[in-house]
Amino acid sequence: QVHLVETGGGLVQAGGSLRLSCAASGRNFSSYAMAWSRQPPGTRREFVAGISWSGLSTFYADSVKGRFTISRDNAKKMVYLQMDRLKVEDTAVYYCGAAPLSSWAVTDYDPWGQGTQVTVSS
Repeated sequence: QVHLVETGGGLVQAGGSLRLSCAASGRNFSSYAMAWSRQPPGTRREFVAGISWSGLSTFYADSVKGRFTISRDNAKKMVYLQMDRLKVEDTAVYYCGAAPLSSWAVTDYDPWGQGTQVTVSS
């Protein structure tokens, strides 16, 4: 199994950009589909973006499509989330997760990292 650690969160003004990173340790990282999810204050965790084990397939929630880009580097065991044109409603704790197969369901990913806080101010 992999262990995941997210970094890169912070405070940014609306319209700005942030790049989140997820470092994986453990075996067989390149065989896992990966995803980012987020949990805004007082709400349920929601799917943000996913990427296949090869990196050839990516998919996004409608709320972030065209603004966020997920990518991975299997040699470095890293997953990234480039977030552009950030909005106040993007404020949340962001998590990366691993799954045997690509999925839209947050519950299909296990484990998840500890999360990194992203705060977008108006």
